[in-house]
Amino acid sequence: MKRYILILLLLSATATVFAQDNNLKLWYDKPSGKVWERALPVGNGRLAGMIYGNTERECIKLNEATVWSGGPNRNDSHSALAALPEVRQLIFEGKNKEAAKLASEKIKSEKINGMMYQPVGNLYLDFPGHKDAEKYYRELDLTKAVATTSYTVNGTTFKREVFASVPDQVMVMHLTADKPASLSFTASIFSPLKSTITAGNDELALSSVTSNKDGIKGQVKVKTLAKIKAVGGSIAANDTSVTVTKANEVTIFISIATNFVNYNDISADESLRAKDYLDKAIKKSYGELLSAHIAAYQKYFNRVKLDLGVTDSVKNPTDRRIAGFANGNDPQLAELYFQFGRYLLISASQPGGQPATLQGLWNDKLSPPWGSKYTININTEMNYWPAEETNLSEMHEPLIKMVKELSVTGRETAKVMYGSGGWVAHHNTDLWRITGPVDAIYSGLWPSGGIWLSRQLWDRYLYTGDKAYLQSVYGAMKGVAQFCLDFLIEEPEHKWLVMSPSLSPENGPRAYGGVSIDAGVTMDNQLVFELFSNVINAATVLNADKDLINKLIAARKRLPPMQIGQYGQLQEWLHDLDSPQDKNRHVSHLFGLYPGNQISPYRTPELFDAARTSLIFRSDISTGWSMGWKVNLWARLLDGNHAFKLIKNQLTPTGVNKGSANSGGGTYPNLFDAHPPFQIDGNFGCTAGIAEMLLQSHDGDIYLLPAIPDAWSAGSISGLKARGGFEIVNMQWKDGKLTKVEIKSSLGGNCRIRVANPLKSSGSVTLKAAKGANSNFFYQNVKTPDPIISPKAKLNPPAIKESLVYDIPTQAGKIYTLLAQQ
Repeated sequence: MKRYILILLLLSATATVFAQDNNLKLWYDKPSGKVWERALPVGNGRLAGMIYGNTERECIKLNEATVWSGGPNRNDSHSALAALPEVRQLIFEGKNKEAAKLASEKIKSEKINGMMYQPVGNLYLDFPGHKDAEKYYRELDLTKAVATTSYTVNGTTFKREVFASVPDQVMVMHLTADKPASLSFTASIFSPLKSTITAGNDELALSSVTSNKDGIKGQVKVKTLAKIKAVGGSIAANDTSVTVTKANEVTIFISIATNFVNYNDISADESLRAKDYLDKAIKKSYGELLSAHIAAYQKYFNRVKLDLGVTDSVKNPTDRRIAGFANGNDPQLAELYFQFGRYLLISASQPGGQPATLQGLWNDKLSPPWGSKYTININTEMNYWPAEETNLSEMHEPLIKMVKELSVTGRETAKVMYGSGGWVAHHNTDLWRITGPVDAIYSGLWPSGGIWLSRQLWDRYLYTGDKAYLQSVYGAMKGVAQFCLDFLIEEPEHKWLVMSPSLSPENGPRAYGGVSIDAGVTMDNQLVFELFSNVINAATVLNADKDLINKLIAARKRLPPMQIGQYGQLQEWLHDLDSPQDKNRHVSHLFGLYPGNQISPYRTPELFDAARTSLIFRSDISTGWSMGWKVNLWARLLDGNHAFKLIKNQLTPTGVNKGSANSGGGTYPNLFDAHPPFQIDGNFGCTAGIAEMLLQSHDGDIYLLPAIPDAWSAGSISGLKARGGFEIVNMQWKDGKLTKVEIKSSLGGNCRIRVANPLKSSGSVTLKAAKGANSNFFYQNVKTPDPIISPKAKLNPPAIKESLVYDIPTQAGKIYTLLAQQ
């Protein structure tokens, strides 16, 4: 009875504890019902579940990262190479419609458009008599990565906890009640895949195979096991379900495995794998499993702490807080959203696993939007924008691995389609690492996906300074640079080297009448300029490929410079074709502002103003992920209040935002980003944007509080990372001014700080006004070529706040403290 008294005390305290300690919890006073976007996500980088928290019929929707349609395949177009010269010539002659037609027939001739990430199925628990529950409460505790549901029926309080364990590779559900012999339910399982269900004794087993697509047979075999371990009561099974009667306590172990080994090997035994995970886990007590799970999770999550202040809004359920955020005063919801993004990245992307898809690790549809693939013309990269800056570098590893794999599969595509060396990827890929064009050429004929992905490789080095890591990814960086050297072609008007055919992702100028195909679009020029610069620097660090360095330097000089058009805008295309009425969700030509570093208020003031004008033309309200990108862009424009306005737009219930061609984006009740539909990139983009508002390290210095909004006048943060191996151990501010900062140097070297208010050193720290270029290698930016400016353009000098710049010589491993001057 002592055990049950303890359970009673814990459960009765639940309803009051959340009101005092819910700052990093999503919580609700109603179940999800049948609405997936109200359910709460758990994941371990391989397994994932959406927990509905229903009383009468609980549902957990299950995913496993390698459950994809089809099997190993390629989608290269074998008719592309012969048509390439004519397509290019048509573009150079201004016959873009004719070029698009020919490219549709020859360059995008394959029918394989990528496979789909698919669900495993649903685990149901049916509780007779639990329909009319009272004192209902459910939460997702971000500090522990545990989803909890509690409620009372006929005077008995029931509680369920669910988590997905990294160390034990199973999902665990623990059910308790505050009175003995109270747990009675029937467990069953369902899958939309072609499946066989069996039940025996205390276990449900599901054997499935994924779907066919585009002529590729479904070849991923899936085994799902749900083992029920009860204390007290009885367990009985029929053909397809297991019934628990009058148990005191129940633990359900969910093990899922597939036959996937890698993108060209599906020879594993999924049944043995699933059984092995399960057999190891069931030997442990629930307490042991929970403790190991929390320790593994907190190793990453606890690295960063953010405090933006708390108001009475935290007393409201999360869905009500979202509804009131735009017009209320709830700074802690921005903190919660920031940490929820970090939670999602830890849960969706673990070392040794697959990268986060368009929906992370969570998908309930057999045919999800856009196949829930890897869309590499913005969305996949956005998933990983928070990885380094918010101190989750290990979560970057699945993406790094995928880029390495694409550098292998993409060699055949480069050779077959374009007659080029190196490797290429277009705007989509999948589990099978396809690299040919996907979908219609309006979006699919973009050969720069590998270029953008490669910047993730270099950026990680800038944060870590790990030369062994750089050596391991240098081949992939070098390979995509080699492709560009071979693929670039001289355009006839200015003799610049341009990417052709290509396009500005998912957008076309109105003058082209509905086609996007072009040559030398601004984003490509920015991407290739940055790629060549990064490979030059990487080769220099590694003392390699001097001949390649010279070729890249020579080619970089011949790339088109950025251009400022007649409206004072940064041109999106080689010619001045932009329309101020273009509200497209993509802002690809602003890559050079963010995530790139080619546009600066200090180094390129004209381009800085032009980028701002372009962003104003695009407007604020858009799809959820687009607004997440714009938070970062306005942060880079050093306008914290406008960045915060975008956060308010994004943290608005989906369907409420109006006013643009892309209206409707926002946030679902469970804090998932709404395109709509759900896309996880918006979560990650906004998380990165909040970090960029507090810290930037791309422009030759570490800028502290570069875009702090009035709404966050006081606060603190610890754990953010800056390039060059620096970590913000602790940063505090009041009235929008820095009061204290502690910076740890992992690599040594000069630490250049930019701030809005005067600082003084603490202790023996040597602090002096900065002069000249930063001597730290990680902060030496390549000069951006001067822009070509239309005579019709009217430009304004950047309206930015004054700042002070200091230098601190640092030693590796030491912490340096600076204080505000009084």
